Amino acid sequence: MKKNKKFYITTAIDYVNSLPHIGTAYEKIGADVLARWYRLEGYDVHFQMGNDEHSANVQKAAATAALSPKVYCDGMREKFEAVWKKLDISYDGFIQTSDPHHAQGVQKLFKTILDKGDIYKGHYEGWYCESCEAYYTEKDLTDGLCPHHKVKPTWLAEDNFFFTLSRYRERLQEHIKAHPEFIQPEIRRNEILALLEEGLQDVSVSRGEGTWGIPLPNDPTHVVYVWFDALINYMTAIGYSWNETPFKRWWPANLHVIGKDITRFHGVIWPAMLMSAGLPLPQTVFGHGFISFKGEKMSKSLGNVVTPLDVVDTYGADALRYYLLREGSFGRDGDFTWDNFISRYNGDLANGLGNIVSRTVGMVTRFLSGTVGPPNEKKPLFAEAILDLPSRLRSELAYDKGDIGFHNALAAIWEACAAIDRAINDAKPWEMAKRSETKAIGELLAHVVEGLRIVTIVLGPFLPQTAPKIWKALGLEALGTFEKQMLSSCDAWGSIDRAITIPPVTPLFPRIEKRGEA
Repeated sequence: MKKNKKFYITTAIDYVNSLPHIGTAYEKIGADVLARWYRLEGYDVHFQMGNDEHSANVQKAAATAALSPKVYCDGMREKFEAVWKKLDISYDGFIQTSDPHHAQGVQKLFKTILDKGDIYKGHYEGWYCESCEAYYTEKDLTDGLCPHHKVKPTWLAEDNFFFTLSRYRERLQEHIKAHPEFIQPEIRRNEILALLEEGLQDVSVSRGEGTWGIPLPNDPTHVVYVWFDALINYMTAIGYSWNETPFKRWWPANLHVIGKDITRFHGVIWPAMLMSAGLPLPQTVFGHGFISFKGEKMSKSLGNVVTPLDVVDTYGADALRYYLLREGSFGRDGDFTWDNFISRYNGDLANGLGNIVSRTVGMVTRFLSGTVGPPNEKKPLFAEAILDLPSRLRSELAYDKGDIGFHNALAAIWEACAAIDRAINDAKPWEMAKRSETKAIGELLAHVVEGLRIVTIVLGPFLPQTAPKIWKALGLEALGTFEKQMLSSCDAWGSIDRAITIPPVTPLFPRIEKRGEA
């Protein structure tokens, strides 16, 4: 991979009528791993997030709090960013759709599409779900209810401006078939192709007077429909309409990471908008699965929300990150249960990763007086499994070739740790010590530390708080800070070229004896 090649990744921006839940965090954690991985690969990365504020629900929440919508949204930004900070989400930019430069960009794109002849005024009558801010036909509903929020939508009858989405059906079909990487995973792409096969209707892109939003450039009595407004954030955040230099640098996006329920907006409406405006399309839209709580999709209206802070404040951010990414593939639905979380925590983190680090430090302290030399040239048997990690992870984290295998990538890292552990058990350094084979012990543990050096580097994108702790615990700061390590240093065995002093270590992941205790 070429150094300084760009990687622009975005997540969906979030409604601010309530705080993030674990399902929301799942998306941000997955995107964060990819952003960190591409930085590790030497890419120039821009990771973009933000808040979606021009919705009726936000307007209602602000009114309930006796605040203006803008004041309410600014306060919610602080709360959202506090959650993302606790989860160690390494975004480079954070946009609010109430930002002036966003409004400027929305009006510019709207006018561009209007001037193209792709926006007209008409009358709309039909179902509208205020919870997801989406229009629905009868066939979209499930037993007359919104398929996502399980509430009866509102019947709307109003004069709106419409986007001629129907004009772009064939162009969208051609693009998706010519670029299968455009919508991933395959199950999402097939859903969109089936939707296109049925035909497209023009979509409303405005709401009437009195709605909180961005005024239309051609009719200030209307505001831009929240979804049309929100999608444009991916460009306004990087300079569209206000700074062409970063916009030209980053656009088109390499990857939009979104929930599967909004694939239609990102896989149909958004590319059609860009086609109309004569702008390039993003490379890939990835629709991830949902995280449910004991089989039920989490939502505020259903009253089954588990917030990230329910977990992080007690067990740490990395424990939650590991659990969510290890349980299953990113493109499929997953489940959160406290029993499974504790089982993963104790089995994989405390007894697995935490144990191999503590064990290594303990043996170096006990048998080598806390200092281990550089490994010799004879590679151990487990070296092959370790050196194979970068290519295995690169394959699993490829976002444009199918599902993203965070779970497989983590399994590969844990398999590598298990290979190191087996080598220790087979060599039995405690018995070697009885025979005064200090040199042999030193050679073994030097290779163990070298293996863990590589493991720690590739683990960094997944567990960004734990990896630096392991680096320090193994005395690897003698080679430089963890933050400066690059994936290229994992290509060869034997990068430890000096003796390393290893300090005593406290357990990385104390076992959970019962829920609420760590």
